[in-house]
Amino acid sequence: MVRVLLFGRLADLAGWRERQMEAASLDVLRSKLTEQDAALGAALAGPGVQAAIDQALVRGDASLSAASEVAFLPPMSGG
Repeated sequence: MVRVLLFGRLADLAGWRERQMEAASLDVLRSKLTEQDAALGAALAGPGVQAAIDQALVRGDASLSAASEVAFLPPMSGG
């Protein structure tokens, strides 16, 4: 099972920080999360939200294995 991590406002919105889920790709994982929680799905699709697989940022879709860790990161701000 894929280990899913949410950070910042994404975790606050979902009400959880870590979860195990079945998914063969990042797109499938996003779809499953959206099916479970439409507000979280909208936030994940929002501008500036990034995904990291096994601590490496990715763009677009990517394959996942049962040992994958996927982290969704809210937009960064700071100075």
